[in-house]
This record gives sequence, C-alpha cells and structure tokens, in this order.
Amino acid sequence: MNRTFRWVGTFTLCLLLTQTPVWAQSRESLYQVSTINALLIGLYDGETTFTDLLRHGDFGLGTVDQLDGELIVLDGVAYHVTADGAVHQLPGEQTTPFAAVTFFEPDLSGALPAGMSLPELQQALDLLLPSPNIFYAIKITGTFAYVKTRSVPKQENKPYPILSEIVKTQPEFEFNSIQGTLVALRAPQFVEGINVPGYHFHFLTHDLRGGGHVLELETLSGQVEIDLTHQFEMLLPNSQDFYEADLRSDDLDEVENPKSTLRLYSTIK
Repeated sequence: MNRTFRWVGTFTLCLLLTQTPVWAQSRESLYQVSTINALLIGLYDGETTFTDLLRHGDFGLGTVDQLDGELIVLDGVAYHVTADGAVHQLPGEQTTPFAAVTFFEPDLSGALPAGMSLPELQQALDLLLPSPNIFYAIKITGTFAYVKTRSVPKQENKPYPILSEIVKTQPEFEFNSIQGTLVALRAPQFVEGINVPGYHFHFLTHDLRGGGHVLELETLSGQVEIDLTHQFEMLLPNSQDFYEADLRSDDLDEVENPKSTLRLYSTIK
C-alpha cells in the first residue's frame, strides 16, 4: 500500500509500507559510538575502527581520531574531509571518537524543491515526518545553488581544547552550483547530550573533492530519501578519560552555530 504526502504544494513523497522481516530488524537501527557531550568537552581519541563501524551501517556521519575533520559514510565507504578541504577514503584501521551509522533503506522518497535555505529545508522535512520521537537518516542527492561547510583541524596535544573553542577559528568552504549529496541524521529531542537533537547535515561533492559539516545551503534540484529508524544502539568508550569525564555540557549551540573568526576558503571545484 502506498501513501502520498504533499510538501508545500510542490513536493510529493511516497511512503512504502512494508513489513520488516525478523532477520533484518538490526538493519533498522542507528548505531552510535560515544556521545555528543563527550565530543563537546574534548574526548577526541578514537577507539572504534572504521572496519568495525561499517559492520553496523553504510550511511552516517561523525569525526575521526583526534577530531581530525569531518566524516561522511555513504554507500558503505567512509570519507574524510580534512581541515584543508580535501577528501580522503579512510582505511579500516583508522579510528573514530564519535560516529553514528545505519543501513540506509529509504521509506520515503521524492523530488527536492528549489530555493530552500537550510532552516527552510528542515522545517519542510519536519512537516513530512510521521513523528519527532524517532530517528531518521536522510539522503539528498542533486545540485545545490550554494553550500557552505566547515571542517575542524586535527588536535595534536593534550589536554585537548573543548570543541566550542576549536570552531571559533574553523576553516570554512563555499560551493556554488555544485552537485553532491547531503548525508543527514535527525534525532529526537530526548537524546540531548547523547546525540544532536534535530538535524545534523554533512555534505560530499559528487566528484569527491570537497564537503564537510553543513552551515548554510540553497537547494536547486534533486532527490530526497528518508529512512525511518526505530532502534538505537550505542557503544561507550572504554577509557579512563571517559570514565572520569563530567559529561554535562551546554556548548552544543555554540558548536552548531559558531560566532567564528573563520578562515574562509574559495569555492572548490
């Protein structure tokens, strides 16, 4: 049975209702390494390898050991956007201090309207989702009129600075009329401190030459796919730093919306 949704009169999504076989239910889970608050306070040392991480999902985002840039997992490949804006494929033995992945199997799909900013895109998505209280994996592939991203530099020396200090001087990148993929997760509000409540977008260009954590965008054309995810599994770090950490933090807004003295790079093509 199909159900049809209409987005602002122009965008139609088709919800495919199917029964998930018992053997496949683990594929409907978001698997997460560590907590967002651990990252906010400076716990950047990776313990989980990408070989291990990719056993739990083929789609997701996060960062790399010692906060070395931005992670995009797409079609089962782990891509690394470093602080110079370059993209590398990560070896299996490399590690992550924070990541979240799932096996991407879309339940909703449809065309992307043009002319939407990032806040407008988020608001429009919210109107379509059946509940704010589950997880969603969202893939948007197409052409974007504009995308601004950031990456963060690798931290070499302990004690590491907290993340809200690092993003004040983060490198940022601008792309115009660019083809690529938005890899996004939406988490419910009740996981505050564990994951990022609401939307978290990373971007990867089609030619694999640029990307990062999304700060701004304007849509042009493309395809939206959404995977409803009802299960959540988390692996906590097995380290003395994590055992002794005070994981209370209120710095998330400063990290997601920094007032930075940034280094802005020209468009990468």
